[in-house]
Amino acid sequence: MRVIFRCDPMLVEHLPRPVLARGALPDWLRAMPATAYSAIHGRDIRTLKQCPPVVDAMTYGFMILLPCDVTVDNGTFSWDWKIPDPVTGNHPRAPLSFHTPGQLAGSPFATPGQAAIKFNSFWTIEVEDGWSLFATHPVNREDLPFRLVTGLVDCDRFSDGGINFPALWKEPEFCGVLAKGTPVAQCFAVPRAAPQLEFEAFDEKRQAAYAQTVADVLSTPGVYRKRFRARRGRFTGE
Repeated sequence: MRVIFRCDPMLVEHLPRPVLARGALPDWLRAMPATAYSAIHGRDIRTLKQCPPVVDAMTYGFMILLPCDVTVDNGTFSWDWKIPDPVTGNHPRAPLSFHTPGQLAGSPFATPGQAAIKFNSFWTIEVEDGWSLFATHPVNREDLPFRLVTGLVDCDRFSDGGINFPALWKEPEFCGVLAKGTPVAQCFAVPRAAPQLEFEAFDEKRQAAYAQTVADVLSTPGVYRKRFRARRGRFTGE
């Protein structure tokens, strides 16, 4: 899958480029212990750090990064970002814009009087024909003070305009800096064709395979990682 990013020529040297998600893992994942004592089990057990599905989800696709520091003070957002004037018409200059509260009315995202923030895009994104771009909150990043609203964009067709990423600010009393380079959206290409769903009952072979697989997983640490996990660029835990 080729993903092509383009930007205004005046901003090429001023924008952080999107990065593969495996290169934007949070410090807490690297710092957390690989095992922890469980009073229920009476022994040390493996933590999320050693759960391949969790880590693989966090390393999948690519991240869109915040282009500059944004200062947040009790719901007020400000920045000091000196960039050249884009030569492209209708091009944003601010890292953030907003959705009015009324645009959220009737949804579970609505909070009276609270707007949604919108991370402006400075890169256009093009994917291959027949594919769309799935954009969601950086996976398992509950430490971030916002929550991205998930969206799907047909970027094989819509590739000449920037995608903006709406988000809900989750910490109204936050005072601090959302740093340049913070991942704001995790994206990956998905096929647009609907899957064909099929349903079957286990035959004897599948029953035996199920029983053996579950027994192996319960009795031996690392069975999924060693026998079933596909090879990819991985987080090593170091």
